[in-house]
Amino acid sequence: MRIRTAVTVPAASAAMAAVLLTAPQSRAATGPDRPAAPHGLAASAHVRPGPCSAGSLTVRAKAVAGDPAVLRVGVTNRGARACVVDRVPTVTFGDLDGAALPVPEGGTGTYRLAAGGTAYADVRTVADPADSEARRVDVVTVSASAAHPGRSFRADRLGAGPHVVVWEPVVTWWQRSAAAADRAIGL
Repeated sequence: MRIRTAVTVPAASAAMAAVLLTAPQSRAATGPDRPAAPHGLAASAHVRPGPCSAGSLTVRAKAVAGDPAVLRVGVTNRGARACVVDRVPTVTFGDLDGAALPVPEGGTGTYRLAAGGTAYADVRTVADPADSEARRVDVVTVSASAAHPGRSFRADRLGAGPHVVVWEPVVTWWQRSAAAADRAIGL
């Protein structure tokens, strides 16, 4: 595997250098031309949205009916413009260290929320509630971006019972629908 990596990196570098050396100077320095804005729209309409402010977001969480080991979380952009949140929500449990791990791995990046748009994710808090190593917490905190403080939910308000049972929790990436979040976690 190391040999293959050692050969691939120089090959990729050589290919990129060949593209840059053969491209006209204007494109090598600035990249491809962007399409002009449609008539009547400002060029800023093509600008990527910035981060969502915590105040423009509504965060929700609730246990999935019939499976209190799975929480469904949602975030809605109440702002007038599209914005971005982290690709995966940050979910922490009471005073326990760490957060739910993303499924699939590689959760860094952003997720675009349209104005008025909602995204969904599912959190599996424990694989086996009878696991002797499982912990019990009274509060789960959910944040759409790690830079935001998040919103805390008491276990009894989530519909998870008096405590949320936690051991090796995982969370899906944001999805366009609750059904897609359920599929991503295996419901």
